[in-house]
Order: sequence, then structure tokens, then C-alpha cells
Amino acid sequence: MRVMKWSMIALAVAAGTSQFAMASSQDDAKGFLEDQSLNLKTRMEYMNRDFRNGAGNIQTGPTTYKSGYRQDTGISQLLTYESGFTQGTIGFGLDAMAMGTVKLDGGEGRSGNGLFARDSDNEPEKSQGKTGAAVKFRLSDTTLKYGRQFVASPVFATDDSRLLPEVAEGTLITSKEIKGLELTAGRFTALSSQTGMGKDSINGKHTPGLTSADIAGATYQFTDNFVAGVAASDVDDYFKKQYINANYTFPIADDQSLNIDFNGYRTKDQGQALYGKLDNKLWSLAAAYSIGAHKFTIAHQRSTGDTNYLYGVDGNSTIFVANSIQISDFIGRDERSWQARYDLNMKTYGVPGLSFMARYVKGDNIKTTADTEGKENEFNFETKYVLQEGPAKDLSFRLRSAIYRANGAYNADYTADNNDVRVIVEYPLHIL
Repeated sequence: MRVMKWSMIALAVAAGTSQFAMASSQDDAKGFLEDQSLNLKTRMEYMNRDFRNGAGNIQTGPTTYKSGYRQDTGISQLLTYESGFTQGTIGFGLDAMAMGTVKLDGGEGRSGNGLFARDSDNEPEKSQGKTGAAVKFRLSDTTLKYGRQFVASPVFATDDSRLLPEVAEGTLITSKEIKGLELTAGRFTALSSQTGMGKDSINGKHTPGLTSADIAGATYQFTDNFVAGVAASDVDDYFKKQYINANYTFPIADDQSLNIDFNGYRTKDQGQALYGKLDNKLWSLAAAYSIGAHKFTIAHQRSTGDTNYLYGVDGNSTIFVANSIQISDFIGRDERSWQARYDLNMKTYGVPGLSFMARYVKGDNIKTTADTEGKENEFNFETKYVLQEGPAKDLSFRLRSAIYRANGAYNADYTADNNDVRVIVEYPLHIL
């Protein structure tokens, strides 16, 4: 993997040496205030997980629970400010964020879906909030950002699947000096969870959380239809990861295309191995055929090695593979999984903004602690509508539904069978 990483970077540099831009991004800087933006995103989320075997949130005995479901509703607001860059050889700027949640529903025996933190009485917090800021500098087409920020690297990615996003603290450098080539490098020393208001709240019962994570990556656009990338991370006392991606689109006709997407990870524990022994290879290959309003996708994913794939201390979105879906990621030890998916965009039929998606993923061959084969399957359905015009333009309504089932051997290792329903209403408002 390391040979592949460096050979790809070398190839990209060689291909791009004659493609330096005549004018850099910093040459076009408009000014700190002149290019500033202020956006407010309001999100309301209802989430219900109904556990089919009676597992719930509050345990009342060795094998009994107070309820068989978890239900939460809340509203959040995320205010983000981004300045422009000052003019000159080196531009300076500032980004800031403020966010908070209010609980609308969800109490003892019902909460537990990750929308709210818990207070000293084990009740969901009624309200929460946190802030953050980062300074940024730009030289030519290279930007350095230090402070609290959102990150979207395949080896370190902050999650935004609940009311509030995770927030990382550290330094990220992004360079686009060569046309088509993007290089990234960073070091992060804290990660705040979606319900944690502290600067570092990603931790488990027996783990101290993130101490440091060093990341690097390169992405190169070889042609209009082909892009590939590599990335690597070193998460102190947890693990090291390497990642590779290749994505190619075959144009067939004006309204037809075939996209092939490959993703692969290699994970190995290191140092104190705070997640335990890790030795895993994970890859997925997806093919998506688009024709008009329709898209048909099939995918295969495979996990091999002495353990399953693990993530979390490096961000709960660090799972860039095809079969990572609403409930399961299909990343069990030695697991093989297959996906069939259908997408429909109703714009073609005169209803712009309305879309539908349905998919089914089945996994088997999982090695379990009971030394029997684990199996799992999940069905997802989703519909979304985005207002296209008027005073509430971009207001969106989204319904997500999932049905997850596994055999007894994998229920014990992973999670109980459950039905998951989420309703998400989101309104992004551009203030400046």
C-alpha cells in the first residue's frame, strides 16, 4: 500500500508539472470582510429504534428491559461564519461556529439514540451548546487551518448523522498547487462527539479518547471521468490505517452512464492498542448504471483478517465503503456482503426536488465469538423533498427507514434486531 501511495503521488506530480495555474487563489483574494459568509442551518430530527427482541435502554434485570424501543426528538441550530482572506502574499482569515440543541421528546426508558447527552440523573439533557473557531492562512493555492473544524478525510472524518456534528481540533493543510492534484496533511489532538460539549469527548468505557491523529492524503483527477486517491493515518496508541480509492465513469449516452467505485482500507493496531488487537483489510466495489431519472447500483464488500474493521476515535464517519448504510456497516470479521440499490429522481417526471431510494444488503460468513457463522441483512427506504423556490427555498423533508435483522450468533456480537425510523426536517439559511 505504501508503494502504491507514493507511486501515485509521483505520477500525479509528473503529470501536473506543466499544469501550474497562471494565477493562484490568493492572487484573487477579495478581502477579510468582502468575501465573508454567515449561514444558519436548523435541523429537526425524530428518531425511533424499535428493538424486536425486547432489548431497550434501561435494564431492570439480568435479561429484562424497561422498554423495547428508543425514541428521541430534538431541534438543533448550527451557525457557521467564514471570513474571506486578506489580500497580499499570505492571506489571513477566521472561521467560527456556534451550535446548540433543544430536546423536544425523549425520557427515561425511551432515549438512547445518540441525539442527546445524559445528565447526572441519567436523563437526556434538555439543552446543550458549544462553540469553536479556527484561524486560516493561505499562500498561493495552499491553505493552513488551525482550530476547531469539520473534517472529511477517508481516514479521519467527523460525523453529522444526528442533531449536531462532531468537531475536531487541530491543523489541516490543503494544497492545490498543481492542476488536478489535491494534497492534504493534518494533525488532530481532540475530537468532540455529537452529544459531547467538551473539546475531547470521543472515548469509551476503557479508552481515554483521542490524543493525536496524523493524516495525509492525495487525490488526482486523471481525466474528466477518472479520479483516484490515497490516504493514511496514524492514531496514537490505537491503530494505523491506509486507504485507496478509484472512481471511473463510463459515459454511454447523453442520459446514460456507468460508474465504477472501488474503496479499500488496511488497519493495524499499534502502541497500547486501546481498541484491542486489530488486523483487518476491508474493500468494496460498486457499479452504478444511470439512465434518465433511474440509477441501479450493485456492490460487493469484503472484510478479511484476524479482526473486524474498527473506527470511532478517528471520527464516526471514517468508513468510506459501499455497504456502510443506515444501521450496519457490514464490517464483521471475514464478512462478505452484497448490495442492490435503486434511486429515482422525480425531476424528470416534473417534480424537481423529490427523490426516492431503496436498497438491500445481505452479509454472511462472519466469524463470531460463539465460533458459528454470523449473518445479517438490512433493508433501507428513503424519500426526500427539497423546496425549489419561494421564501422557504431549500427547506427539506426527509424520511429514512431501516429494517435490520441478524442471526443469534451475530446479535450477541453486534446489535439486536431493530426497525429504525427517522424524520429529518432541515432549513439552511444564507445570512451573509
